[in-house]
Amino acid sequence: MNYRRDNRSSRSSLIDGFDSLEEGGIRASSSFSREINEHDNDRAIESLHDRVTFLKRLTGDIHEEVDSHNHLLDGVGSKMDGSRGMMLGTMDRFKKVFEKKSTRKTCSLAAYFTVAFIFIYYLIRMLGYFTLG
Repeated sequence: MNYRRDNRSSRSSLIDGFDSLEEGGIRASSSFSREINEHDNDRAIESLHDRVTFLKRLTGDIHEEVDSHNHLLDGVGSKMDGSRGMMLGTMDRFKKVFEKKSTRKTCSLAAYFTVAFIFIYYLIRMLGYFTLG
């Protein structure tokens, strides 16, 4: 029995040595794969950092563009309000003018003369075109 105990102790020492070698091999490959993983992680982090920086610049540009468009739209809106006020004032003046019968006749007469002048102008141009052309 003594032989069996010695045999077992030697086997256990062999197996323990084998286990320590195997563990060392696992540790070596584990540390190697850990370095590779860390390197891959570092590259992925740098890539993400670049993408985040790009997106930050892009959103900043979009913000500036939106601000400039809002400024332009505010300017257009205020100019439209001003032109609306002018049109309302002009319409009020026309209403006042056409409320009086004498001014209505005067405006009608001015409109007839304007139409007649334009008609005579184009008639003379057409005659000049046919006689010279």
